[in-house]
Amino acid sequence: MKLTRLTIAVAQMKFRAAISDNVAWIAQAIHSSAKADADAILFPECSVTGYNCDFARISRQEVDAALRTIALEARAAQCYVLVGSPTFKGGKRFNSLVVFDPRGREIFSYSKIHLTARDRRFFTQGNKLAFFRLAGVRCTALICHERRYPELVRLPVMLGAQIVFHPNAGLDSLPVSKTKRHGRDGIAVRAFENEVYYLFANSVGSQGHGLWSAGDSKIVAPDSRVLALADNRHETVILAELDLSLSSRRYAREALQRPVFLRKHWREMLAACKRQLRAR
Repeated sequence: MKLTRLTIAVAQMKFRAAISDNVAWIAQAIHSSAKADADAILFPECSVTGYNCDFARISRQEVDAALRTIALEARAAQCYVLVGSPTFKGGKRFNSLVVFDPRGREIFSYSKIHLTARDRRFFTQGNKLAFFRLAGVRCTALICHERRYPELVRLPVMLGAQIVFHPNAGLDSLPVSKTKRHGRDGIAVRAFENEVYYLFANSVGSQGHGLWSAGDSKIVAPDSRVLALADNRHETVILAELDLSLSSRRYAREALQRPVFLRKHWREMLAACKRQLRAR
């Protein structure tokens, strides 16, 4: 049965050098969030491995073992877990968000479509929008740099998504990182223009080699109010209860109808999105 309320946790994380240390922190955050009655928890981009690393030196076996451990922790905590990680298919590596259900089953994996220059050194681009369900609630996702592509939110919201999950791993010079602090990132606008909830999980602090992440993980309501906000320095887990009756997708639904000359084209685009989601 589809729920009318969900409690979601968002983890702001300092990446460790060792995968095992990242997984240990992820496991602790899963269980502490479940004890606080969270139905789901979102972790940053590449939280299994860290982001500012040489992905070519990380084996599929290491990543798969880490994801198996996280799946077991999701099952033990009886909590949905959305975790950023490299994934592998057909000899290719992808920058993905992996979704586990409370039984520890992988129910969806979204692979980043719009890659940065650094991503392209290691990853293959994805070719499907994110669209999945948590406890019957339709959701979507994008990864880090993809905040610049509003269609990755608008199209899934037109399909029915009420929650946007956005794992991030900031990697900027300190002056640039400071410009992104205190909500100056456009996320509240994306929530408002679609009338949906928007959850943003970022890394925080020094990322090595003079690069930084601004933190500022947040949970934003459909009217653009910030329900929970992390700081720019510390690891933490923030939490909010989402009243899904407020996530009405009003503006996306209205855009499907007007202007009239676009109606047919929107329907064709949404049909194409559905076909691609079904494709293997």
